Amino acid sequence: MERRPTYYAIRLGLVGSAFVGGWVAFFLVGDSWWTLLVAAVMAVTFAQVALVMHDVAHRQVFRLRRPTEIVGRVVGNAGIGLAYGWWQDKHTRHHANPNHEELDPDVAPDILVWSQRQARASRGLPRLIGKAQAFLFFPMLLLEGLNLHGSGVRALAKRSVKHRALEGGLLFGHFAAYLVALFAILPADKAFAFLAVHQALFGLYMGCIFAPNHKGMPTLTGDDRPDYLRRQVLTSRNVRGGALTDIALGGLNYQIEHHLFPSMPTPNLRAAQVIVRDYCAEIGVPYHETGLIASYREALRHLHHVGAPLRTADHSPDPA
Repeated sequence: MERRPTYYAIRLGLVGSAFVGGWVAFFLVGDSWWTLLVAAVMAVTFAQVALVMHDVAHRQVFRLRRPTEIVGRVVGNAGIGLAYGWWQDKHTRHHANPNHEELDPDVAPDILVWSQRQARASRGLPRLIGKAQAFLFFPMLLLEGLNLHGSGVRALAKRSVKHRALEGGLLFGHFAAYLVALFAILPADKAFAFLAVHQALFGLYMGCIFAPNHKGMPTLTGDDRPDYLRRQVLTSRNVRGGALTDIALGGLNYQIEHHLFPSMPTPNLRAAQVIVRDYCAEIGVPYHETGLIASYREALRHLHHVGAPLRTADHSPDPA
């Protein structure tokens, strides 16, 4: 649980340099279709900034609330257009009750459904998409970047979001600066192309980071709330890999350990895994770990299984 100031100083420095470097490259490349390559690189950089915001929000970087909130809003709202207040509230509720259908906002039925119970109760677009959601999942992630921006804007209308004026000012300041830069440097066709590539790949990468963590793991309902350890371990999935996986997923591949110890600095999770895995084996609690591709396969298999009642309904004989 010890703090890692040197690690975070280096990581924030590298990610910050990559962020600034992306914008410098954007201005230097200018009116050229090579700018779409810059857009792809910046999509990765934006997601890495989001991962830094995640660690900051969990107080892995700063002990005190004030510097945590300042850096979180500068990095999130002003830096990448991701509302810190909205995300922090949503993510805190997720950590408290992961994969609980009534309490975890990450598995609330929206466009996708996460259990057959939700599928049977679905109406409209979720019911239509739910039939083929396993096939549509990755294509829909191309819209996740825009969804994250939009969710932050919509949350400004809620009283539960603190410092809404500040949050909104930084958020809309980012949007304005981003769009002015695009359309000032690029002609309209390239500007729209840059916007599409950048936001689509940002959303895809963000989805690929977070999808392996809980999708396809058991869901809970009603009063079904096991003790803290089981609630966190049984609903989470770890992803095996080396240093490249750790960097690509921002350490969230140690999802079980992260959920058990949310304020534990990311580089300590690998060491904690050995202790947690052995303890779970000792007390008979299933500890699920798989490779990255297998994790996506499990998530997609679950989504397809969830949509089964909707596909069955389409082939049921007309009662009339």
